[in-house]
Amino acid sequence: MTFLRFLAGAARLIVRGNKAYYAWCAFLLVLIGAGTSAYVHQMREGLIVTNMRDPVSWAYYIGNFTFLVGIAAAAIMLVIPAYVYHWGPIKEIVILGELLAISAVVMCLLFVTVDMGRPDRAWHLLPGLGSLNFPMSILAWDVLVLNLYLLLNVAIVVYLLGKWFSGQPVNHAVLWPLVILSIPLAVSIHTVTAFIYNGMIARPYWNAAILAPRFLASAFCSGPAVLLMLLQILRRMTRLKIQDAALWKVAELMAYSMAFNLFLTGAEIFKEYYSGGEHQVYTQYYFLGIGEHRALVPYAWMSLLFDVVAFFLFLIPATRRNVITLNVGCLLIYTGVYIEKGVGLLIPGLTPDTLGEIYEYFPSKTEILVTAGIFSVGFLLYTIMLKVAVPVMLGEFKHGQSKA
Repeated sequence: MTFLRFLAGAARLIVRGNKAYYAWCAFLLVLIGAGTSAYVHQMREGLIVTNMRDPVSWAYYIGNFTFLVGIAAAAIMLVIPAYVYHWGPIKEIVILGELLAISAVVMCLLFVTVDMGRPDRAWHLLPGLGSLNFPMSILAWDVLVLNLYLLLNVAIVVYLLGKWFSGQPVNHAVLWPLVILSIPLAVSIHTVTAFIYNGMIARPYWNAAILAPRFLASAFCSGPAVLLMLLQILRRMTRLKIQDAALWKVAELMAYSMAFNLFLTGAEIFKEYYSGGEHQVYTQYYFLGIGEHRALVPYAWMSLLFDVVAFFLFLIPATRRNVITLNVGCLLIYTGVYIEKGVGLLIPGLTPDTLGEIYEYFPSKTEILVTAGIFSVGFLLYTIMLKVAVPVMLGEFKHGQSKA
């Protein structure tokens, strides 16, 4: 009965709101509709309506997937200070990071689905019906860790909200193992994703042992950047007491992560240019271009510049504690890492192709609309979860008051 009352009360919370809430949801639903229409067109006509071709067979969809895996993994930037070091200001808001992780993993799974030419054949992955080819296939590992991480975060969120809603104390003997398990799983989802890339011997650009650490370092910058902006919005629009100290501590941790990311990026660039060799052509295409093929060069230097500027903004206490420079730094990191993983990772790794052909890829209108639709699904899911979670956290929605 308590669970049914929770569901009924949650449904009432979701359908109620002010004009801004309705306008935001309507905007997201319009984008979801446009993305769905574009995906139906893609399914009817085939992947030819995208700009992916044989030379560049992984592109915008997989780039977004890779980026969002990092967003999902970044929840541990709140989990570790909160539950390992028991730091109060972050412990109060760690569930908001778990909700973001759930939304990000859902978007990851959607991007993989739309990238498949025949998603109806995904049942071949199901044990008993098909063959997951575990543990031989690294893709099977990715399927496993992503779904486990999603289920684990859902379990943590449901447990905490259930306890708060019913007014019962949280049993740390139950919560602690779940939280601790989420740390290696968060690391594993991005590590396995990196292994998918650097395990391809025919793609020298990705054959770097430091690719997994680079993935994690950039993830621990971009994910918290999203969280910092969301936390500031929630602090203004709700009665949640989010302390400045929590924001500043996350920003400080981002500075250390970005320092490591820039170091690894510099080490990789040094290896390519100092040692030379024919495999340098992929890095050259990204940073300098090859002949008239220079489409990615502005993006490469823009990403690097944004990361460096953001690093100094977060490294200096005065600028990371200033609201304006803090948010500028968040936007720069988000954009820089998005370019780094969405453009700078995939396209140079496939260009030139194994036959030396240079195909300059740019996402088609269909790809852009489908991507906008998937991001809107994630934003809408996060909005709905917050609409329920915030009143529970504030004690405004609990057992005995669910009809309010």
